[in-house]
Amino acid sequence: MNPSTITAYPNGPLLVRGPFELQGEDGERIPQHRRTIALCRCGLSAIKPLCDGSHKAAGFRTD
Repeated sequence: MNPSTITAYPNGPLLVRGPFELQGEDGERIPQHRRTIALCRCGLSAIKPLCDGSHKAAGFRTD
C-alpha cells in the first residue's frame, strides 16, 4: 500500500493523495469518493473542508 501524501498547491488547495480518512469537526467520517481530494486553504470555500475554487476569484496567494 502506498503512503498518503499532502502537497500544497501553489496559490491553491492542499492536495491529499493515497489512502486516508477525513473527519469533520464533529468527528464523523466524511465519505471519500476519490483517491485525491483538495482541501481548502483560503477559508472561502462553500464546501469546506473541500476546495471549491473560491481561491481563484479571491486572488489567494501563498509563499
